[in-house]
Amino acid sequence: MSGVTTIRTVGGVENYDAQIRDRILNNELDGPRILTSNMAISVPNGHMANSLAYAATSAKEAKDYVYQIAKGNPNLIKLMITGGVLDATKKGEPGVLKMSPELIQAACDAAHQLGYPVAAHVESSQGVKAALIHGVDTIEHGAKPDEEIIELFQQRKASLVATLSPALPFALFDSSISHASEMAQYNGKIVFEGIVECAKECLAHDIWVGIGTDTGCPFITHYDMWREVNYFKKYCQVSNQFALFTATLRNAQIAGIDHLTGSIEEGKCADFLVTEKNPLEDLTALRTPSMVIARGILYDKPQVKKYQKVEQILDQYI
Repeated sequence: MSGVTTIRTVGGVENYDAQIRDRILNNELDGPRILTSNMAISVPNGHMANSLAYAATSAKEAKDYVYQIAKGNPNLIKLMITGGVLDATKKGEPGVLKMSPELIQAACDAAHQLGYPVAAHVESSQGVKAALIHGVDTIEHGAKPDEEIIELFQQRKASLVATLSPALPFALFDSSISHASEMAQYNGKIVFEGIVECAKECLAHDIWVGIGTDTGCPFITHYDMWREVNYFKKYCQVSNQFALFTATLRNAQIAGIDHLTGSIEEGKCADFLVTEKNPLEDLTALRTPSMVIARGILYDKPQVKKYQKVEQILDQYI
């Protein structure tokens, strides 16, 4: 209803996302196309361990968890390679490397053997290098790049999925609004700036960059993908046209479904939205689509219940 016709979930509870995906495909529910990883793989005391991720203690256990997740029929496998802003224990050290190279390699080998791409939560330069060296296909979030990181992206033909929405409140909000600790605020700024710099450098070297919201983090709603498109334009300094291309066809290419969707072409699924104003001139036109067509189904004048306080706070950063 907010104009998003496909979502990619990277970390869920058991295989519920896959069940919802299948009910939508069977026309039992209204909803977007869903690509899901279901449960992720982390390590003891790692990011999302024992909530949205299994905690692997060895290479064999990492492989076994891939096989277990595969039974739920996911579309990809997700690894939690580093920590994040919310679970950092030291100021200036967000994204501490948690998963060993052996576990990363084992999980990637098992996933690729089964035909699944691998996405990884990574919020440090050390983590990006470890992820790319040992087989990860997409870096979710990112970190400050150096020459080696850019070379690894190119060698692996890997992609970056930039997520400015979750880092922005920590980096830019006053703590009276975000209620973030000084450490979280400091670390959030490091992550935010690292994602922006990584995205810019990847774009400069013709490395694919996609965008996502990391919905579920503080101040991130299920209906505000248009804000991520706008942040990408604003902070990564791209045109409206390129931001729209990134959110549509480039994201579809990274997800491996550009033969199905991502652009309006003969033979592809009817997935698009209609807006009152031209988003090439103003991306806020995406905020309230007048019509959404998802998998050929038309939703006229779609309505979304919104959190007005969140809207007011976030509107200061358009």
